[in-house]
Amino acid sequence: MRFDAFSFGTISIDGVTYPHDVVLAHGQVRKRRKKPSKKFRDAFGHTPLSIEEDIPWDCRRLVIGTGTGALPVMEEVRREAERRHIELVIVPTAEAIAKLEEQHDQTNAILHLTC
Repeated sequence: MRFDAFSFGTISIDGVTYPHDVVLAHGQVRKRRKKPSKKFRDAFGHTPLSIEEDIPWDCRRLVIGTGTGALPVMEEVRREAERRHIELVIVPTAEAIAKLEEQHDQTNAILHLTC
């Protein structure tokens, strides 16, 4: 997987530009469906990443790019990763992309592109 460009609100992966948050799982890219997490928005001031989303757990390491650092990750997500023995890496999206470029074997990701 090649990351061609990243800027506020868009990311280009393997020559395709995505104007929305993305989920990377086993070399495939899909849109992050955050609707299940919207009900938690008031409690966090931002739609968080919740356990109710379709998180790609089938990996050894899950990288979560938090935009500029504003994406909240709910405690339930952290506990579920620990329960599944998955290394959870939560960093700003630019840093997440760098981590994915250096090592992506058995790694899935959720990348938030704004805030």
